[in-house]
Amino acid sequence: MTTDGTPAQTARPDGPDGEVPDVLGDGWVARTLTLRPDAVQARTGVAPVATLVRRVRAQRPARGAVLYLHGFVDYFFQTHVADALAEAGWDLHALDLRDHGRSIRPGRPPNTTTELATYAEEIDAAVDLLRATHERVVLLGHSTGGLTAALWAHARRGRGRVDAVVLNSPWLDLQKPQPQRAAVTAAVAVLGRVAPRLVVGSLAEHYGRALHTGTGGEWEYDLTWKPHTGFPVTAGFMRAVRRGQARVARGLAIDVPVLVLTSDAKGPDDVWHDALLTTDSVLDPAQMAARAPLLGPDVTLVVVPGGAHDLALSPPPARERYLQEVGAFLDDRVAGAGPAGP
Repeated sequence: MTTDGTPAQTARPDGPDGEVPDVLGDGWVARTLTLRPDAVQARTGVAPVATLVRRVRAQRPARGAVLYLHGFVDYFFQTHVADALAEAGWDLHALDLRDHGRSIRPGRPPNTTTELATYAEEIDAAVDLLRATHERVVLLGHSTGGLTAALWAHARRGRGRVDAVVLNSPWLDLQKPQPQRAAVTAAVAVLGRVAPRLVVGSLAEHYGRALHTGTGGEWEYDLTWKPHTGFPVTAGFMRAVRRGQARVARGLAIDVPVLVLTSDAKGPDDVWHDALLTTDSVLDPAQMAARAPLLGPDVTLVVVPGGAHDLALSPPPARERYLQEVGAFLDDRVAGAGPAGP
């Protein structure tokens, strides 16, 4: 991506179904999903899009597909997760939601929404595509993507849309003491309605700096799509998140097996410290554990010692433990997870 926000790749009809070579390099392709006009388009004139990313394979894996949903200030670049799932017979597809990562378009504010249910359109479209080619589909969401995935799965219950849901450090509650949570909720309930584009916060830079190769970390990714200091946190976005979290607090009824994975400890998010990547220094694992049983009747909670906020980006051995737990859950709990057909 260029510094003015222009996407790093331009869609062109040089592959099947509109797929083009992806920024991840050899063997990866992406396709743009055209979406219906939304409120941002009405204001800016710029249409929304989403992007579905996959690795090209000679044949379909026997077990099924996993659809990955990223978090806030995030996009898909975790190819090692695709490698691990492929070894277990699962084909990872990743969805960059509208206004995130590959789907950012000049003129549209990045990484914000006033209603998490807006993302249902692109999730539905991606699941439709995967259902056409895979017998089984699993939804894997991280952080804000975990909250969105849980709400989507609840709303689509009874329709056989997915076979399981996996949540990597899902944002199920606001990571503040109760008095502050109440105050924030009350404030954004008003501001998010009357001034949704008002900036009310931002992310600390420490976690991102600990991750990225340019500042001593292990992972290489595009800092225009995932900047250390994030994108502005707006009142409308926080209102949408708090409304989604309130829905979780009232109890969901996801009707497929759910796996929730968390770190074993919380670290501070506002200072640099040596445990940024061996604790969850963005959200609070205790809150996730408390709300996990509210997601549905069949929820498994796994705590990963030494895990980072994105458990897939943890240092070893936590990273391997996370991937092993996901693989074991898919083997044990996804109905008919053995080879599809002879």
